[in-house]
This record gives sequence, structure tokens and C-alpha cells, in this order.
Amino acid sequence: MSYQLRLAAAAVLSAFACPTFAETISTVTVTSNPLGKGEDMQVLTPAKVLAGPELRNKISTSLGDTLGGELGVSASGFGAGASRPIIRGLEGPRIKILQNGMGVADVSSLSNDHAVASESATAQQIEILRGPAALLYGSGAIGGLVNVIDGRIPTTLSKQVSGEAELRVGSGNQEKSGSFGLDGSSGALAWHIDGNARQTDNYAIPGKANPGNPDTASGRLPSSFTREHSLTLGGSYIQKWGYVGAAVQTLNDHYGIPTAEKSFIDMRQNRLDLDSKVLAPWAGFESLSMKLSATDYQHTEKTEQGIANTNFKNQATEGRLVLNHHAWQGWHGSWGMQFETVKFSALSAATGRADTVPVTKSNSVAAFVVEQKQIGEVLTSAGLRLENVKRTPEAIASLPARQFDLYSASLGGLWQFTPGYAAGLSYSLAQRAPATEELYSNGPHESTATFDIGNPNMQKEKSRNLELSLQKTNGLVRWKINAFYNQVQNYVYGHTDGVKVDEEGNPADDAEFSRRYWSQARANIHGAEAELSFNQTGEGFSARAFADMSRGRLENAGNLPLQPAIRTGLDLGYREGAWRGSVKVLHAQKQDRLASFENYVTPSYTKVDLDLSYTQVYSGAQLTWFVMAKNLLNQDIRISTSVLRDSVPQPGRHFIAGVRTSF
Repeated sequence: MSYQLRLAAAAVLSAFACPTFAETISTVTVTSNPLGKGEDMQVLTPAKVLAGPELRNKISTSLGDTLGGELGVSASGFGAGASRPIIRGLEGPRIKILQNGMGVADVSSLSNDHAVASESATAQQIEILRGPAALLYGSGAIGGLVNVIDGRIPTTLSKQVSGEAELRVGSGNQEKSGSFGLDGSSGALAWHIDGNARQTDNYAIPGKANPGNPDTASGRLPSSFTREHSLTLGGSYIQKWGYVGAAVQTLNDHYGIPTAEKSFIDMRQNRLDLDSKVLAPWAGFESLSMKLSATDYQHTEKTEQGIANTNFKNQATEGRLVLNHHAWQGWHGSWGMQFETVKFSALSAATGRADTVPVTKSNSVAAFVVEQKQIGEVLTSAGLRLENVKRTPEAIASLPARQFDLYSASLGGLWQFTPGYAAGLSYSLAQRAPATEELYSNGPHESTATFDIGNPNMQKEKSRNLELSLQKTNGLVRWKINAFYNQVQNYVYGHTDGVKVDEEGNPADDAEFSRRYWSQARANIHGAEAELSFNQTGEGFSARAFADMSRGRLENAGNLPLQPAIRTGLDLGYREGAWRGSVKVLHAQKQDRLASFENYVTPSYTKVDLDLSYTQVYSGAQLTWFVMAKNLLNQDIRISTSVLRDSVPQPGRHFIAGVRTSF
């Protein structure tokens, strides 16, 4: 921890000696869109791109908390260490997390207590995609995807060393964190290094952890601490024909699970990435991109005393090839292939406990194509993905191997009916193979206090999605409205039956675990989003107002579990010279649309955040001092999408101060 902080401090001090600094670039490109269109062109695939000061101000201890205030995005809220983004009410294996366009290969989609193995503090850009383009990244993107870009494999040569660094401290959880990133080159070789370290203690809460139980903790939430650090090294050989590069990363995370058992998780991931692009490989083609990643992930769930209960392991190799072509008869697009091999297990670390998930090998291979063409005033988009997925459990002869043939298809149009205004309509079909844990689980999960039971005979999910978008993309005042309807056959969900069981699954009234089954039913999800903004990039006053909602129901079985609340928000900002400040207000309504096995109504809340920053040039470097106030009203905030909403409130009022530099 201290070594990483010393590295971050050295990076800050080194900035003072640098003669120039890099200006923040306001134009961003959605790199996870195969056609590379910017955010303003994402009517067919609605997107949000976080970068620059906006991203830095929203960085939190988890990816879910970082993105939880974006339009249509909520968070799973499993304490400070583990929070995953939920998009339009869909979570887990339906939301794919990418790192530089490749799967992050952790096990966060299995359960809400598992952290995302991707660090936001060193990210240069975070993208949120929904709709047809997201489906091209696999059946795991049926609800959308999040792509974290950190530039670990350089694609351009730097004339001089450049980079950024940040140090921050926090009051509510005694946060101490630092991050840095450096880029440089020598001849045709470019290099990159980044790292971060974060330490937080149990965070402050405004009242009781569980208001209905006077014996629960107050003041601070037990077992909500985090300890995390990472280091990444990358390099590329760059020529006029393109580039070829590689990067290695190590990430370690140690964080508490804020349940009555006060367990904690020790997580480690090592990752190797290879990336190359060849420009104009053949006549008629723009580029050929090839990516390969290999990940070794593992985490151990331990009791408060440090005794290991369950070992989770995931070894994954993924490859992706994309060929972009020039316009042929007006059509411009990308063709690609993708493969992935995964070996996953969640095995008992103690005698007398059942294995949660047996060792299972999964193999998938896919081919996809996406094309666009301007037809009159309508930009037409079409996409197709064919995929084969095989899952083979090992060492348990009674469990059958499963194979799924999947296809995804999309068709959409963008009509720019007048300059600066556009209307879009898209229809997509998507299929998802049941995840390994949904098929083969049959054991206890300590952190969620459930005994999970899968169904090896599950069928593939089949989703049909219709989306309508209308937006204004030019001028000081901009706005957008999205409406969507999603029908899913064989929707997979977990539900408890009220029976308590022991570590072997035997019923007992005083047992620790609640029995939870993975089941399937038809689901219908619909919702709408609206956003209005004024002067988001210029000097002076700026404003943003938004609202979002989504509702999901299971046919003949009531509401979907963990539904997001209806939210409205207002952001007011002011920028003049070196000063920048804003106030953000987010109001969530009471959420009482409960599933048949849920019993906690989430109360409404209003969250108010403030931030103020001052930027100066010091010894040729851009230096920004900042302070932030979070949950200024000290509200008792319960997130309806959290499985621990009745016993784990969000942090109370706290303050953050820090300094960042770029050069």
C-alpha cells in the first residue's frame, strides 16, 4: 500500500518539472462501437461516455458507485467494495463489463458481493452502451455493456513523457488513495505505466444499519472497509502500417462484506493483453484488428476470523478479430470473429461443506457483422451475431454437458429530420446461454447467506427489444428521450422458498442459509428516460435535468426482484476561468413494486452532492485542487437494487479533498 502511494506521490511531484501539459480533449469516441461513432451518433445504440473532469469527479470505490447516477443506470450496492452497474433493471450476466473492449473475466456477474476486477481510478474513459451494438460483444451483453478504457496498450507515439496523477483523502471512511498514469516513447516504441492504491475504513452511516432492529450497528457500518491496489505495464511497436502491443496487470483487492457474519473477500487477478491493428491490410478494407487476453482470477471468501470458506477461480482466454471495410455501394461496416475458453469453479475450502459450483469448462465461438448505410435522410444500421456455447462440468457424472446455439440480430434507422434533431427506431433479437452458476450451482454462498441450487435443464434466454429515441444534439440546449420495451422468454432469476438449510443443504430451523433456486419464466420490461441539458461544455452556468424509470414483471409470478426506483435529478454547474463548481440533486421515489418473495419497501431519498475545483498552471503542469461533499443532507439512503437494502445503508455525509495533475 505505502509503495503504491509513494509511486503516486512521485508522479505528482514529477509534474512540477515538466515544461508543458496536455489540454483535456472534449471530443470522445465510443470505442466499443465497431463503427467508432461518437456519442452524438448513438441514437441507434444509446450511449454515455465519461471522460476528463466529469469522470474524475465521479470516481468512487467501485464501478457501480461510479456509474450509479447516470441515465438508466443504478448500482447493486453491496457495501463499499462490491457494487456492479445495473442497466434498465437488468444486472449480473446480462450486463457485460469490458476492459479496453475485452471481457474483464472476473466473477462479479455471479453474485452482488463479488467486486468488478477493473479499476476506475486509472480509467481514461468509461462507456455505457445499450442496444444493437452491445450485442456484438456476446450474449452476456443482452442488457448492455460497460467498457473501461485505460490506454494500457499505446496506439500513438508521444513526443515527450505525459501523464496524470491524483491523491485524495476522505472523511467518512478515512479514505487514503492515489493513482497515476504515465506515457512515453523512444523511437518506434511506446510505453505506458499506471497504478493505484486505495485504503478505506468502515464508512459512517446516519443511523442504524437496520432501523427495524435496535441491536444493529450505528455510526459506522461494520465490515465495509476496502484495501485495493493495482499496477499495469504496457508497450507497443508503432509504424505507419499500424501497431502491435502488449500489457500486463496485477490487481489485488481485500474488502469486507457488511452482513451479520462480517466475512471478507481476498481477491487477486493477473492479466495479459495483446493488441494489434494493421491499416489498409487489403484493397477495400480500412483496418484489421486482433486482440487476445488471458486472465487468471481467484478470490477466497473468509469468515471474520480469517477461516477460508469458498475458493472461486476463473481462468479465461479470449480472442477477437475485427475487419473494417470501406464503403461498398454505400455500406460501411465491420466483420468479426470471437472465441473464449473459461474454466470456472467455486469449491469448498473446508470439510463438511458442499461445493457451490463444480469445476466447469465453457467454450464459445462467434461470428458477427454490423453495417450502416445512408438511405436518403435515414441512416440505416443492421447487425447479426451467431454464437455457439458449450458448458461441460468436470468430475460430476450426473451433471449433463450443455450446448447452446445462439443468434442476435438488429435493425434500426436514424432519421435526421432537421439539422440537429434526430429520431431513431431499433428492433433487436438476442439470445443468452444460462451462466455456469445458473446451471450447476448446488452449495452454500457465505457472503449472501444462501444455498444456491441451479437447474441443469435450463433453456436459453430469448429477448426481443424495441426502442424509440428522439434527441436534439446541437446548440446550448440539448435533450434526448428514450423509450424501450423488452420481452424475454425463459428469463432466469433466483428466488428463495423460505426454507433454512445447513452447509450440506439439509433443512434445519436454526440453519444459516436460505435455500435459493434458479428458475425461468417469461419477463416483460419497459421504461423511459429523458434528459435536458444547457451549456454542458462552455463557460458560465450549466444545467442538466433527467428522469428514468423501468418496470419488470414475470408472467404469472409478479414483479421482477430488485427493481430500480423511479428517479429524477438536477445538476447545476458554474465554470469561469480556473474555477469549476457544481451541485447535484438526485431524488429516488419509494420502491414498493416487490417480487413475491421480497418484503422490504425501499423508502424515498434525496441525495445532494457538491464539488468545487480550482486549476492552475504550476511549473508547466496543470494542477487541480478539489473538494467534494457527498450526501450533504446525511440521508439514510437504501438502494432498491441492493439485496442488502434493509441492513446496508449507503454512506452518510462525508467530504473528499485532493489534488490531481496532468502534464
